[in-house]
Amino acid sequence: MSHPREPLTYTAAGVNIEAATEAVRRLAPHARSTFRPEVLGDIGFFGGFFRLGGAYRDPVLVSSTDSVGTKVKIAITLGRHDTIGIDLVNHCVNDIFVSGAAPLFFLDYIGIGRVVPERVEQIVQGLAAACRATGCALIGGETAEMPDLYAGEDYDLAGFIVGIVEHERIIDGRAISVGDVLLGLPSSGLHTNGYSLARRVFGIGARGGHPARDREVLATYEPALGRTLGDALLEPHRAYYPLLKDALPFLKGMAHITGGGLVDNVPRMLPSGTAARFDRGSWPVPPLFTLIQERGSIADAEMFRVFNMGLGLVVACRPTDVAAVQAVAPEALMVGEVIAQAGEVRVVLA
Repeated sequence: MSHPREPLTYTAAGVNIEAATEAVRRLAPHARSTFRPEVLGDIGFFGGFFRLGGAYRDPVLVSSTDSVGTKVKIAITLGRHDTIGIDLVNHCVNDIFVSGAAPLFFLDYIGIGRVVPERVEQIVQGLAAACRATGCALIGGETAEMPDLYAGEDYDLAGFIVGIVEHERIIDGRAISVGDVLLGLPSSGLHTNGYSLARRVFGIGARGGHPARDREVLATYEPALGRTLGDALLEPHRAYYPLLKDALPFLKGMAHITGGGLVDNVPRMLPSGTAARFDRGSWPVPPLFTLIQERGSIADAEMFRVFNMGLGLVVACRPTDVAAVQAVAPEALMVGEVIAQAGEVRVVLA
């Protein structure tokens, strides 16, 4: 005998097209608020259009892609999604800025277990706010509802950026020489790296964990931080382009301090035969890093390989240009110098 059954639908399979349509309706005005004159068309077509025009002599496009990593677990636990987009845009802006590039346009990708239009709108509000602050157009994106891949309220957030720089003005570190000064720009916290270790230290989001307990931990006021742990961990990633773009003529190299810390990222801008010597007492290490190190009994070497330790961007310039850079960015601190050194050791923490 045949057994009649209800016809299957996409909604029954866990994908709600109506919710996705509502999410797009909500996010479109936020994206439009970032449009520059070069943007052609509107949100909703199959591709985004951006016209370069004739303002450049020998333009080079610079692209990058990244994600927010497990910082999204903190946002999900606290139900606060309005800053996670800021993290993503600013991380990507910094990645292309170290070559001297100005941001042009940005696209996002949200992979999510269940589309909740209000939550998607919060995420895109953060993306749009950061794009407006950096002059970057949010010209498109994708929200993919995949309940079989993302459980419960889980989601992932990734971004793709394209910027531009005149060929003759590319900054790639080749001009760096022994005796150049290293200046550090303060970070606003962990930025978007090291969260897997930080969450392990505080016992947040462990497999089989308890969300209510995680929220309680994140809501704990930490005297050393002057705020709750959750507020400190969700502090958005800084964008250095607006702060330093006017100092570009004085910069020989830049390193965005992301995963790998100073140890792995600074060598990426150094020419062969040189190394970076840092004076560890020349900048303040924010209390969040000290708290993580103490609670987790983490060795110094591990801390400097995982976290930015208070420096979100390191730049190299001639000693005679330090004053000019600091006139543009008074926060820039002299944290070290470029030294001659052969071999594999490229960063010395003195």
